[in-house]
Amino acid sequence: MAYDPKRALELLRIGSGRANATFRDGQEDAIRHIVEGKGRLLVVQKTGWGKSFVYFIATKLLREAGAGPALLISPLLALMRNQIAAAERMGVRAATINSDNMDDWTVVEGKLAKGEIDILLISPERLANERFRTQVLAGIAAQISMLVIDEAHCISDWGHDFRPHYRLLERIVKTLPPNLRLLATTATANNRVMEDLAAVLGPKLDVSRGDLNRTSLSLQTIRLPSQAERLAWLAEQLATLQGHGIIYTLTVRDANQVAQWLKTQGFNVEAYTGETGDRREQLEQALLNNQVKALVATTALGMGYDKPDLAFVIHYQMPGSVVAYYQQVGRAGRALDSAYGVLLSGQEESDITDWFIRSAFPTRQEVADVLGALEDEPNGLSVPELLSRVNLSKGRVDKTIALLSLEAPAPIAKQGSKWQLTAATLSEAFWDRAERLTALRRDEHQQMQDYVSLPFGEHMGFLIGALDGDPSVVAEPALPPLPATVDAELVKAAVEFLRRTSLPIEPRKKWPDGGMPQYGVKGFIAPAHQAESGKALCVWGDAGWGGLVRQGKYHDGHFSDDLVAACVKMIQEWNPQPSPTWVTCVPSLRHPELVPNFAQRLAAALGLPFHMVIAKTDARPEQKTMANSTQQARNIDGSLALNGQPIPPGPVLLVDDMVDSRWTLTVSAWLLRKNGSGEVWPMALSQTGHDE
Repeated sequence: MAYDPKRALELLRIGSGRANATFRDGQEDAIRHIVEGKGRLLVVQKTGWGKSFVYFIATKLLREAGAGPALLISPLLALMRNQIAAAERMGVRAATINSDNMDDWTVVEGKLAKGEIDILLISPERLANERFRTQVLAGIAAQISMLVIDEAHCISDWGHDFRPHYRLLERIVKTLPPNLRLLATTATANNRVMEDLAAVLGPKLDVSRGDLNRTSLSLQTIRLPSQAERLAWLAEQLATLQGHGIIYTLTVRDANQVAQWLKTQGFNVEAYTGETGDRREQLEQALLNNQVKALVATTALGMGYDKPDLAFVIHYQMPGSVVAYYQQVGRAGRALDSAYGVLLSGQEESDITDWFIRSAFPTRQEVADVLGALEDEPNGLSVPELLSRVNLSKGRVDKTIALLSLEAPAPIAKQGSKWQLTAATLSEAFWDRAERLTALRRDEHQQMQDYVSLPFGEHMGFLIGALDGDPSVVAEPALPPLPATVDAELVKAAVEFLRRTSLPIEPRKKWPDGGMPQYGVKGFIAPAHQAESGKALCVWGDAGWGGLVRQGKYHDGHFSDDLVAACVKMIQEWNPQPSPTWVTCVPSLRHPELVPNFAQRLAAALGLPFHMVIAKTDARPEQKTMANSTQQARNIDGSLALNGQPIPPGPVLLVDDMVDSRWTLTVSAWLLRKNGSGEVWPMALSQTGHDE
């Protein structure tokens, strides 16, 4: 097919909204390569180069020449709003089919059939959907003019954002006609990833690779072990940093906490995570319009978000790999002469990264448990049914099922809502891959630790070398380093802040699937027998009070008076109404004195009577050994009872040291309410970090 350079440039100018726009180095060559059908192409170009213009302009040129629609597969549909808007300006009719817009599917399918869609965008997970493959894909497969694989590093087992469903592409690409136009794009691929992609997308894959150097970025690393020091540093630097930016954290909890702290210090910031829900679009827009100083974000605000004038990207903790770090920090300074990329490194990050590495693949035992449960049930099991058979968390069960079902041949398959065994057995290659990748992730983690200890000025060269680019082109950072010291008064304020945050304990409203046979209850819990909303002082082992709770439980065998005082203060600020007239606590056979002793001192400090009215009737394994909510509920079933003491009628404060699944508090409150107590207000010293 002939390529029309004048029309291509015209489309670029309409799409970008700039009448004098010109193609960037390599952009036009890539469009020409695709349109003329010169073979499969992998484009590796830094963030902000304009990869989406390549595939949208190519799509428009192909459609104008009478070719069929294009199919784009991307893990980032939610973040492609800006790109789709640019495509629509060029007259490209784009539509998506994803789990968020099921109501539109039939309309989209109808338009596809009538040829009214130029490019269909789907997520890799859609490829696993039987209905999509048979009813939608099969219908248009013969007409598709081009397959675009966005963020192609996700295909690679080595890629920093390995998306298991991208493995399905390998099978789909093998079934495509060899002359189909195929374009894969990514901002981050080292040689290893590129070899991997050539194996999956090949056999002949041309590569267009740009320069990785970012002259506008001044990179720096600062080691500040405690969270309080990093919070203080952020508050001090945000006051003088010019422009707007992103602060990245490794966990949702940290994103919320950092945002909350910065708000208390007078900054206009918002948290942005996978749990932000329908506010995501509004927050992305607020940062684009400079209405917030910064978004404090997890990787949910990652690939695909485009704000060319971001003045800084700060990391609150160290990410797990150089590829991930370059991808995130590379959002800053695309259209500015200078921008900061600062990595703060703290003591908790290695534990977090280690957890991500350890939990990336199921263990042999987890796989054996899931396959064993399915073997006992020829008709198969749904995920809720599996949870009642195996002592694994829902997250572990979901991960195990996803990875097993994507094997070829797969040892399990889905029929309706149930998973069943197939005739295939899991090959040893599965475990070899898991081991190889785990070792690799550990090497990548070590590489990031080496990055943290570099002197100022050597960071960009290190990143480019690690990504197999040419580090000799790197210049000196354009900006001076930011101070690595912190204001002692601000650190004190941050410690106070970390100790002040309390966490809600939401009451459970229904019994577990299958009920509690020993108590003879199932279904919904009567509102009059539920606990009220409660409070936990801290997260177990966390900055703030968490360390002191851990020390009291496992080291001193006694909770300190400081924790009593902190709980009194928390209860006064919480001010539950109607307020408690007495105090009781959850019993334990393992540490019989620990919680009652604390609860008595707390009752005395609150000026309330303490009554021990609940007893533990038989020893059960610790709740932390139970991995999912159903198992935790069964573990409590029948193990708590009233001890025969009279139950005072007024509202009661129910005290425990740890809250995890909330079943112990749920059963205790049910026993108290059923036997005449007033409202039950649960209070725990700490929440474990992994409530489901």
